[in-house]
Amino acid sequence: MRRDRLPSSARVVFFPYVRGYMRMDFVFHVLFPLLIVLGFWAAYAIVRRTRERRAAWESGLTAQARVVRAWVTVQMVNNVARRIQWHEYDFTTAGGLAVRFKEPGGPANREPGDETLVYYADDEPDKATACEPRPGKDMFGTVLGLGILGAAAVILIKVTIQHW
Repeated sequence: MRRDRLPSSARVVFFPYVRGYMRMDFVFHVLFPLLIVLGFWAAYAIVRRTRERRAAWESGLTAQARVVRAWVTVQMVNNVARRIQWHEYDFTTAGGLAVRFKEPGGPANREPGDETLVYYADDEPDKATACEPRPGKDMFGTVLGLGILGAAAVILIKVTIQHW
């Protein structure tokens, strides 16, 4: 049977890319919900790391750590290079447990072999931080990140519902 003699509903089933019907269905029924789920995962990750840092700062436990490795990664965002300084630290807890962890950020002049103070929680020493306590800045970043992700989720949900 020729294509032009098929009823319009059969044309969509047998020829999924006729006039772009299926492409837009993919965007609104698959891609947008995946973006919404990705946004919720990102929000969870932001809150989790903020809580880990706050727990490390509030525990009052500190240790001298040694910088094992320092390196830089570069991300290209809109043709602009974004430089991220990474450090890997070794320290021993008050209980004698040897811990090694990686952390993005930190001063660029911190080199392997340098000694620095780290903050850690007794129950999760591997979630330590070498950043100085700055709860206000940390909370501002968390609220800003959650606000942007929340606005994006609201927009995506509204558009998805309109085209559902």
